[in-house]
Amino acid sequence: MRHVSSWLRRHGLDLLVVAGAILAAIEVIARRDDIALPTGVAAACDAALVLALLARHRWPFAAPAALWVGAAALSLVDGYLVTSSAAVYAAGLVSAFLLGNLRDERQGRIGLAITVGGAAIVVLNAPDFDGTVIVVPLMFALAWLGGLAQRSRAVAVEVAEERAQLAELERESAARIAVAEERARIARELHDVVAHAISVMVLQAGVVRRRIGEDRPDDAEVLTGVEQTGRTALNEMRRMLGALRREDDEVERGPQPGLGHLETLVAELRRAGLPVELRVDGEPYPLPDGVDLSAYRIIQEALTNALKHSGDARRVDVVLRYSDDELGIDVCDDGSGGGNGGGSGHGLVGIRERVKIYGGSMTAGPGEQGGFQVHTRLPVGGAHA
Repeated sequence: MRHVSSWLRRHGLDLLVVAGAILAAIEVIARRDDIALPTGVAAACDAALVLALLARHRWPFAAPAALWVGAAALSLVDGYLVTSSAAVYAAGLVSAFLLGNLRDERQGRIGLAITVGGAAIVVLNAPDFDGTVIVVPLMFALAWLGGLAQRSRAVAVEVAEERAQLAELERESAARIAVAEERARIARELHDVVAHAISVMVLQAGVVRRRIGEDRPDDAEVLTGVEQTGRTALNEMRRMLGALRREDDEVERGPQPGLGHLETLVAELRRAGLPVELRVDGEPYPLPDGVDLSAYRIIQEALTNALKHSGDARRVDVVLRYSDDELGIDVCDDGSGGGNGGGSGHGLVGIRERVKIYGGSMTAGPGEQGGFQVHTRLPVGGAHA
C-alpha cells in the first residue's frame, strides 16, 4: 500500500491529465455539430491542450504557459471549441495554479500575465460573449494566487528545515569545540602533575648515577640516558603546553588542587548559598596525582553545575566511595532545575572527558525523585595497595 500511495503521489496528476485529455476529445465528438473544425482535428486540438501539462516536469514554465497560448490561438480559429470543454477549463485552472507555484518569481509574474491575457482572449472570442471580460480571467487569477500561496508555504517549510539543520550543525560544532577546549584545559592541568613526576624520576636517576660513580660505568651510562630522556620529555611537554595554551589563559602559579582541598570548596559553595553535604564511604587512601586532581575537578564542576541550575535545591549530597579498585563520586541535588539548562554545558563535558581519560564511567541526568544527579567511577589501579 505504501508503494501504491507513493506512486500515486508522483503520477496521480499525470493520470488525471490523460483522463482529462480523453474527456476533452469525447466532449468534442459529442458536440460535433457546434464545432467549425473537422471533428478529429478539433478533438486532437482540445486533447493536445490538456496533454501539454504532461511536460510540466521538464518545462515547468513553458508547459502550462503553452496551454494558455494554445487556447488563445485555438479560440481565434473556433471560439466555441475552448469554452465548451469542461476538461479544458479544469486544465486551465491547473495550469494557472502551476504558474503561480513556480519558484522563479519573474516567471510566475509572466505566467500571471499569460493566464489573464489568454483567458481574456478566449472569452472575447466566445460566441456567447456578453461583454463582461473580468469574471473568467479573475477566476483563473485566483487559481494562480492559490499556486503562489502554496509556493510560499513550501518555501517557508524549506527555510524552517534549513534553519533546523543549520542549528543542528551549529550545536554539533559547538559540542566539538567544547570537547576540544575541555581536553586542552585538562591537558594543561595535568601537565604539572606529569612534569612533577618526570622531574622526580630524573632527580632520582641522577642521585643513583652519582652514587654509583665509576664502579659501574655501564649502569651509570644507562642512568645518564634516563636523565637526558627525562629532560627532553620535560622540554617537549613545555612546548606542548605552549601550543595548548591560549593567549587569554592565565599561567597557573600555585599547585593543582586535590581532594585535600575539598572541604575548602564545600565551604565556599555553602557561603554562596548551596547547601552541600559531604560524606565519605570507605577508608580514604592516597590517590595518584592525576586521579586526585580529576576527582576534585569533577566535584567542582558538578557542584558549580548544581549552583547554576538546581533551582530551589534544599540539599546537595556529595559522596566519595573508596573501594579496592575504584573511586566513586556521586553528586545529587533535589532542585527543580534541569541540571544543565541555560548554560554552555561545558561542565558535564569536562566531567565526561576527565572520566574518559582514566577509563572510568559516568552517568548524568534527572533523578527518580527529581533533581539532578552525576555519578562517576574512576579506576585507581590499586593505588592503596
